Amino acid sequence: MKRRDLIKSLALLPAMKSDIGSMVSSGSYPANQDVLSASNSIVPPSYPAFVMEGHIHVMSRQLLEGLDIGDRYADGMVDLPRIKEGRINAMFFSVYTPEPYYPGHFEVKNTFRVIELALEQIEKNKAVIELGHNASELREITTRGKLAAFLDLEGSFDIQGDLYLLRALYRLGLRSMQLTAHNETNSFIDACSGKRIWNGINKKGEKIIEEMNKLGMVINVAHASSKAIIQAANISQHPVAYTHGGFRGIIDIKRNISDEAAIAVAAKGGVIGLQFGHYFNDPKYYQWEISKPNPLKLIEISDKPLTTIEEADAEVAKDLPFVSHEVIPDEYKMSVHQLVNVIDYGIRLVGEDHVAFGADFDGGIALPKEMKDASDYPEMYKALKAKGYSSSRIDKVMGLNWLRLIHDVTGK
Repeated sequence: MKRRDLIKSLALLPAMKSDIGSMVSSGSYPANQDVLSASNSIVPPSYPAFVMEGHIHVMSRQLLEGLDIGDRYADGMVDLPRIKEGRINAMFFSVYTPEPYYPGHFEVKNTFRVIELALEQIEKNKAVIELGHNASELREITTRGKLAAFLDLEGSFDIQGDLYLLRALYRLGLRSMQLTAHNETNSFIDACSGKRIWNGINKKGEKIIEEMNKLGMVINVAHASSKAIIQAANISQHPVAYTHGGFRGIIDIKRNISDEAAIAVAAKGGVIGLQFGHYFNDPKYYQWEISKPNPLKLIEISDKPLTTIEEADAEVAKDLPFVSHEVIPDEYKMSVHQLVNVIDYGIRLVGEDHVAFGADFDGGIALPKEMKDASDYPEMYKALKAKGYSSSRIDKVMGLNWLRLIHDVTGK
């Protein structure tokens, strides 16, 4: 199963809002001022002192290909050298348990594997990166010139939602967790593309949210159904995070967040992270994609029964690294300026305190044409400046909103 194909297959009954679409697709933006050089070597005085990324995929390649994230890779989008070159200070260090592990109930084993490996690799590369458990630690680590990792899980920690496993993962350092089984519904919450079983969240899901509140864990509602996102925001005593995705007001697919859900997240003090991919954000590209002769269909949890974890590993490894290899014609390539127009949509919808970046590097996406990998992160700063945003707004979008949310959740 191809992760990038799964991302694209989420458009069930797709529709697009033409007025917003034309705004996002337009190439018009004010003249740029105070930008980085092409080599990213000159940092202007207004460049944010704290940059935090909401969703960076790690440990799948390291686990299945025996790699070290401290090395520079010839492919993919992410490694520590390129993250540093991208002037990212802190990140949601997102380990991943995808769909092939669910049918055989291997999700628990895989989750513990990738978290343990993440801790090992952070320790191995401690001269460059350290694990932070709260906002104060993230700040302190970055002031010493190191990268700060905030451990996040994408995919189900346990299909059944065992609270003992949740507490054990917290003890290991996990501080942020997605509620759904990636794009699939589990035993306590409906996902964006799975069957609607619970009408959002059931009683077990409420207990998991209550436990995460007690522990001080960030509740990640990305990939949840719209109703589940709204319910999670209302049930939680703390703000919730939608770490990566787009807005349905731009492209109306189930994986993107609805205006109603975005408003509910923001009303509780939460943050919405914008993913950097074409399919979620660029109406012109989206229309081209869905007009192809063989439109993609929704992929189920697994294309075939997998009876061992080794089989699941082999299925996941087929698509490593998780990057798009699609050849996109120039006329359909999204620019960073179009992506900032989507950010602007979110800010006009919920306010500048509730929008951030969740790029989804190595998450199967095609990046804007000005970017090839994490080292090109300053291109987003250039585009925000070109939009005419103030330094204070850019500081929030590029990091301080995530830091504030983590402080609100962890209490430190």
